[in-house]
Amino acid sequence: MGEFEGKVALVTGGTSGIGEATVKSFAREGAKVAFTGRRAAEGNSISAAVSEEGGDAYFIEADIRNPEHVERMVNKTVEMYGRLDFAINNAGVEQFFKPLVDQTLEDFDFIVETNLRGVWLSMKAEIPAILESGGGAIVNTSSIFGVVAAAMNPLYVATKHAVIGLTKSAALEFAQKGIRVNAVLPAAIETPMIDRFAKDEETEKFLTSLHPIGRMGKPEEVAETVLWLCSERSSFVTGTSVRVDGGYTAQ
Repeated sequence: MGEFEGKVALVTGGTSGIGEATVKSFAREGAKVAFTGRRAAEGNSISAAVSEEGGDAYFIEADIRNPEHVERMVNKTVEMYGRLDFAINNAGVEQFFKPLVDQTLEDFDFIVETNLRGVWLSMKAEIPAILESGGGAIVNTSSIFGVVAAAMNPLYVATKHAVIGLTKSAALEFAQKGIRVNAVLPAAIETPMIDRFAKDEETEKFLTSLHPIGRMGKPEEVAETVLWLCSERSSFVTGTSVRVDGGYTAQ
């Protein structure tokens, strides 16, 4: 039996990168997994791959910026599996570097609606379902830029700082109600998001050089941290942020 046999997890942004790795890791440990994304082809492919490995993963097409989609993803999860134990709020978007004074209201709305409002909307819908199941855990994906900054990246940095604040506040509110709330802070991870930045060998070498461990991270390494934060092995851990960054923020 897997560690999460009989449990149900919901993962947003589950169709690639860290989200996909998290879906597959939960399924391998026996959890039933609902996961969301905006790309149906990728979602259905991942569901099929999990099924071939003997797991159970259910794709729900959803955009976390839309409150109706968020309510539907939680309702569908409970309808499909009967409960909700863990919620991994991973969906997010990046911001390409651009001077602050050149950024537009559209830039602001796009990144804030996804990276902050989307996490908040998701938690609002997930928490009642987790409480109904007797408690559980929530893990929000922030970033190393939740604790440090980068020039010409103010909106992304601001949203990732805000996710940590949201995580801490929710952790305090639900600490005695059976829900632990934590965040993971990845550095550069080998995902499609990073591929959009590292389009040439020189940029890839530069990104790698930023990490004292000597390489970028793998999605599975972040997923393992997420699973630990949902497990009983972390039962006294709430309101914290775990840096999965190869030493980046220790410099």
